[in-house]
Amino acid sequence: MQFCARSLPLIVLLCSCAFPLHAQTTQDTALTPDLPEVSIPSEAEVDALLRSDPATGARSPDSGDIAYSVSTSALDSIGLSGDFTAYSVLLRDAGRSAPSLAELNRRVRVDSEVIGQLLRAAGYYDALVDPQLTTRAGGGYDVSFDIDPGPIYRFSSVSPVDLGVAVGDPVNARAVQAAVAAYAGTLATNGFAFAEVPEAEVTVDHETARAQLVVDVAPGPRGAFGRIIVENEDAPFNAEHIASLARFSPGDRYDPEDVEDLRRALIATGLVGSISIEPTPAGLASGADLGSAPSSPEAGEADGGNAASVDLVMTVERAPPRTLAAQLAYDTVDGVRVEGSWQHRNLFPPEGAFTASLIAGEQQVLASAALRRSNFRRRDQAVGGRLAFFREDRDAFYNRGVSVSAYLERETNIIWQKRWTYRFGPELLFTQERDRSADQPVLRDYVIGAFPARLTYDGTDDLLDPTESFRLTGFVSPEVSMRGRAFAYTRAEVAASTYIPVNAARTGIIALRGSAGSIIGAGRENIAPSRRFYAGGGGSVRGYGFQDVGPIDDDGDPRGGRSKVEGSVEGRYRFGDLGAAVFLDAGQVYTATTPSFRDLRYGAGVGVRYYTSFGPIRADIATPINPRPGDPTVAVYVSIGQAF
Repeated sequence: MQFCARSLPLIVLLCSCAFPLHAQTTQDTALTPDLPEVSIPSEAEVDALLRSDPATGARSPDSGDIAYSVSTSALDSIGLSGDFTAYSVLLRDAGRSAPSLAELNRRVRVDSEVIGQLLRAAGYYDALVDPQLTTRAGGGYDVSFDIDPGPIYRFSSVSPVDLGVAVGDPVNARAVQAAVAAYAGTLATNGFAFAEVPEAEVTVDHETARAQLVVDVAPGPRGAFGRIIVENEDAPFNAEHIASLARFSPGDRYDPEDVEDLRRALIATGLVGSISIEPTPAGLASGADLGSAPSSPEAGEADGGNAASVDLVMTVERAPPRTLAAQLAYDTVDGVRVEGSWQHRNLFPPEGAFTASLIAGEQQVLASAALRRSNFRRRDQAVGGRLAFFREDRDAFYNRGVSVSAYLERETNIIWQKRWTYRFGPELLFTQERDRSADQPVLRDYVIGAFPARLTYDGTDDLLDPTESFRLTGFVSPEVSMRGRAFAYTRAEVAASTYIPVNAARTGIIALRGSAGSIIGAGRENIAPSRRFYAGGGGSVRGYGFQDVGPIDDDGDPRGGRSKVEGSVEGRYRFGDLGAAVFLDAGQVYTATTPSFRDLRYGAGVGVRYYTSFGPIRADIATPINPRPGDPTVAVYVSIGQAF
């Protein structure tokens, strides 16, 4: 028995696209002869065929499930086996069995029709499909399909000519739908905000195996951005602030990518729960019409005489502006630690956030209040200030005091990762400190004025899980310290990291990191202990305790230094949502202003990664390679993101 593809409708549901494709067969007998009568066997006829096999291994309708197998080899040569597997009723049953011959009959019939529809969608309008069933020794059936695809139909004409489908191309439903969608997108990208792109019309000539393709496009005039209109009164921002976030100005050519960029920028503020943006014609110039298509999507009337102003009409719903957060943590460095914060992200509109934070731990206590205005005067630029009261009780020093700081910053985040970022601003500290390594019996008073500045280039592809390129950061902080007398010095540091994929899928990465720092202009003893360099710990040399790499006193307390050097090499491999890492870290702190690269401390270890939608969660275990007495045997680190 045979099923003729010509008698079956073209199935556009098999291809996901916004523009359905309709096949039409001309009824002009001068072009197309009458189609032959096609007889599709009924279910009873197929069932009779199944029962007619004399082999004794086939089960009767009452003997239980009927096992079967399906061969798709006939579809391989025309590239349709994948689509058939996705839509096949026979293959849908994981057990490859049918409860009765009637059900097997139904599945064979449906799949024959599916194959015919797939053939027609691929341009084989005269295909014949003949299902074959062979009994198996031991019971059940082998199902296969003999296919005569016939000639592939090709386009004899295409309008518009630059649709993306050429004369001579196969009449392929997916290709046509993709071309129409791409054409509509190109029109929008080139400023035709209100272009009308209808369904494609295909007229088939069965006598010549040719077809005509017509998409009657009405592009309308090219559009230019007009006003931003906020419809709801309770929106978190007014139209003026929203316009300051846009990367376009009134009069610029309309581009839907610019609209999407603005939508994402509004979501990134954290103050928008939902947003709808509707491009709306503000008015067409006289003589504008929705006539014929341009010669290409890039062509059309120049901006001006026939241009339409495109207003963006928005409904912007507020997100909850307040956040209350709390965290209870324990680690071998700080012991028990409680952290809490309260934030209002729009206390001083627009985007003026206030954050109150508290940290209470065995080695650190901190209370702070911070103000920050995001998108200050330009997009992605922030200005802020912070007042903090602190106390630290470290192995290296004890200090307590208050700090006041302000900054100007170019922001980067996981939504909008920037190549170049910066942060600079003044800082004033009033501290009382005790250098444990010097056995100071009393606290010393320090008044420190600083102007730290940081500049970063980031060419990587991901903030939390980079797989290519490199990062480079430079930091400098001129400082003036007043303790009895005023003296000046400069703290400087440079850090670089690079990421090298070892395979095309980038599941294997070699990551390298290096940094060096120096304090110039003052002796170590004159520099406040909290402003010296230290090394060791999770973000430095893993395997050692926090600040424990470097010169120590007779009691094993870190002394800090005026220079430091660090380096790491890490191999990472990802498999699915999990990953593994092996690493080697090295570093040292020196009392001189220039690092000597001698007496490096090494730590090595392994780690696991769990990849989430926002980034990897890492857990590393490390051990010192050349420990000193008192150094830990093993250290564990858990954090979000890669180590560097």
